[in-house]
Amino acid sequence: MDKIQAANQLNTFLGPVVKYAGFKLKYRITVDPPIGDDRDWERPEILVEFAGPDAQLLLERGGELLRAMELLAMEMLHLQGDEHEKISFDCMGHRKARLEELRLSARVAADKVRQSGSPYTFAPMSSRERRILHLALRDEHDLHTESTGEGLRRSVVLYPKDYAPPRPRARR
Repeated sequence: MDKIQAANQLNTFLGPVVKYAGFKLKYRITVDPPIGDDRDWERPEILVEFAGPDAQLLLERGGELLRAMELLAMEMLHLQGDEHEKISFDCMGHRKARLEELRLSARVAADKVRQSGSPYTFAPMSSRERRILHLALRDEHDLHTESTGEGLRRSVVLYPKDYAPPRPRARR
């Protein structure tokens, strides 16, 4: 992917979307954004940041519209699944807050699994968010993670390291 060409294509795509949807939004496209504390687990090659009076609309329902615009942009650029992390859309620091929320969820789940000895299944989420959970839990040597499910129902399950599922009891 040529980053400059992709950024120009994004601008060509987003301009009419914002204009004809009637959004009061501005956006900034940054190629090779600096990596700060809030982007330590995400290193996009292209960052699109939205701001303006209608920015809150992008964040309603858990950022659903922001994610949808990001997905459409990835489709427009014909990015393969393993290239999705090259582009990131953000609005009003939503991405940073979501990363922190996922990290906190990982810590809470790790404590629950240690106390109960039972697996913990996170809610279904995007591949990018599942990756963040896997990374957040990678240094927990007494636990391990796996992704399970299909499509939109794919989620992360956190297991004790040597977990063996209970055997079904034989019927008599």
